Amino acid sequence: MQTLQDKRGAEEAAVRGPVSEGHEKFPSNVPTRLTPLNVALLTGGQDRHYAVGLATALMEQDVHLEVIGSDEVDGPEFQGNPRVRFCNLHGSQTTASLARRVERIVFFYARLIHYAATAKPRIFHILWNNKLPVFDRTLLMLIYKLLGKKVLFTAHNVNAGRRDRKDSWLNRATLKFQYKLLDHLFVHTEKMKDELIGEFGVKAEKITIIPYGVNNAVPFTELTREEARRKLGLRNDEKTILFFGAIKQYKGLEYLVAAFQQIAAQGDYRLIIAGERKKGCEEYWRSIQQTIDQHPTRDKILQRIEFIPDIETETYFKAADVAVLPYTEIFQSGILFLSYSFGLPVIATDVGSFADDVIEGRNGFICRPRDPDDLATALRQYFGSELYENLNTRQQEIRDLVQTEHTWDPVGAITRNTYRQLLDSTGP
Repeated sequence: MQTLQDKRGAEEAAVRGPVSEGHEKFPSNVPTRLTPLNVALLTGGQDRHYAVGLATALMEQDVHLEVIGSDEVDGPEFQGNPRVRFCNLHGSQTTASLARRVERIVFFYARLIHYAATAKPRIFHILWNNKLPVFDRTLLMLIYKLLGKKVLFTAHNVNAGRRDRKDSWLNRATLKFQYKLLDHLFVHTEKMKDELIGEFGVKAEKITIIPYGVNNAVPFTELTREEARRKLGLRNDEKTILFFGAIKQYKGLEYLVAAFQQIAAQGDYRLIIAGERKKGCEEYWRSIQQTIDQHPTRDKILQRIEFIPDIETETYFKAADVAVLPYTEIFQSGILFLSYSFGLPVIATDVGSFADDVIEGRNGFICRPRDPDDLATALRQYFGSELYENLNTRQQEIRDLVQTEHTWDPVGAITRNTYRQLLDSTGP
């Protein structure tokens, strides 16, 4: 059976030209003669980095976008371009009283449903669900379908409830309902595709695997390693380890803290923990904080437990010698590719597809999950490796590799072709 990705092979190949070596799985050549498509890109009001990357790639494919976003997602990338209209239906996402939050949610859904009923695009591409996932997966999906929309979804997590230890019958039932109603799904790994098929009964031809595009929204300036360290109060001779991103249970930060406490007495090591503690993880972070405070290495751990804006992100990655992703469960992580975009090696656990993207000795090392002893061994191995000793010269190789293998170009091409095929399958 032909999949959506295969149906127009000969026709698209004639327009697109030959596939470049090394990208057979994800053709990246931009078609030169394209019929404009009108698409609504629903961001869920979050993950600006992914939305900007995908939107930019789609606009280069002559896709005309209406981006449904928030104050957080909005930015210069969506201004002054005739191929995009930014619709700020979410508005502000800042902390507010319960009454104010309820008011925001009610008015948002009213605006969204009105938009769906009057919008020109027939293609609705959902990047993330909104504030009420059960409603989004069921009634909102039915509304979209009754309005004649072709609905696609990028599944960054197949079942985040299980990952976050909040799985339930209702969670799985509503996920299955949404996956059944969707016209097509995009995922980033084979494991995600297998789980959709095996656990949720999604047909294989409804799923397309796309690469995870590198984060191009974070500024990369002339800031040097020395300047970055000076900003954070770090010495140049300290071996600096970075944990970056939202603090959640599945990220296994407690195992990194335990591993760091093993090695910290053996040299000039520093650990940076930079990221926002997410709602519902207060007790989890409190237990980690207690472990840190009760250990002699507490003064070697730099804590920035807050949201790190894009403009400050570069400082942390340029100050570090290695990023650590001690996750206990994940399919894929944007932090991995963000690290690589700064030329920073990564030590990651053997979960999800990390082992496919971490080339041992070239851009990092792999260790066992939930095993602080093995993580400590991996840290010692890294700091004794040729990769670390020649980091100044190896960083450009890491940057070049991720920019080659995780460019947004093939994502835009594959996504656009899928839109076109869905429309062609039903006619005008």
